[in-house]
Amino acid sequence: MAEQVRAIRTRQAILAAAAKVFEERGYQAATISEILASAGVTKGALYFHFQSKEDLAFGVLNAQNQNLVIPDRAIKVQGVVDIVMLHTYRLQTDPMVRAGVRLTMDQLAQGLDRSGPFRTWAMPVREGLERAKSQGELLPQIDPTETADVIVGTYAGIQSMSQALTDYEDLVSRVTALLRHLMPSIVQSSVLTSVDISESRGQNVYNEAFAHSQSVPEAEVERAAG
Repeated sequence: MAEQVRAIRTRQAILAAAAKVFEERGYQAATISEILASAGVTKGALYFHFQSKEDLAFGVLNAQNQNLVIPDRAIKVQGVVDIVMLHTYRLQTDPMVRAGVRLTMDQLAQGLDRSGPFRTWAMPVREGLERAKSQGELLPQIDPTETADVIVGTYAGIQSMSQALTDYEDLVSRVTALLRHLMPSIVQSSVLTSVDISESRGQNVYNEAFAHSQSVPEAEVERAAG
């Protein structure tokens, strides 16, 4: 049992070090030696858990997906907004999420498949929009699949702009501005008045989702998240 705990801690230390190096240097410039030095582990320990730099990058990309489940909302559009705002809060506060986004947006990352995170982000947004459409919350012409891709794509651009200009300090205000512009072209006006897109929403949703994850058995959380 003690060995298993040590192995888990070693893996977490390696991932945290890899996240730091990938965020600072980008995928192409990052080296295994830098990650080893930052993690303070041996080469053997690293290769026990990860076979290559690409494997490390996928580990970081997967580690950003905490088992945080947003409780179901009566207004389904609110659930879509909450996905966006929760990711925004975590992007500002979680180094693993920032590193994952850096890898995803890194066009110089040769040999690294960066498509997975975009699909991962788009899927719950699309599903939320489909539920909203079934409840009559969306404008008639809205296609949930197309709109999910638009939301994910525009968000990617907004977060990249925020990172370049202010290192994410203004991310929340930029994302709420994005939602104020997008939502009226997607959502019925009668529904939109009840949707919360305030700047404090992300932290509130994180606190709610974290508390929920602590009260639900681990296996159930994994089923809900997967």
